[in-house]
Amino acid sequence: MQGDALVLSADALTLSADALVLSVDALVLSADALVLSADALTLSADALVLSADALALQGIVKFNSLRINEMLY
Repeated sequence: MQGDALVLSADALTLSADALVLSVDALVLSADALVLSADALTLSADALVLSADALALQGIVKFNSLRINEMLY
């Protein structure tokens, strides 16, 4: 009887150790996910800046095109 309790206790300790390892793995994965999310936000901000730059350049091109047309006619 006491032997069964010891075996069950050993099993419980093994399961607890496994659960701790899984918890650490989950924390590492969560940290990785946070880093990836931060990277994605940075890329999104960069994309917005590039879009604004592209719009500004389109405006300059359109203005220059109009000026060239005025000079030609």
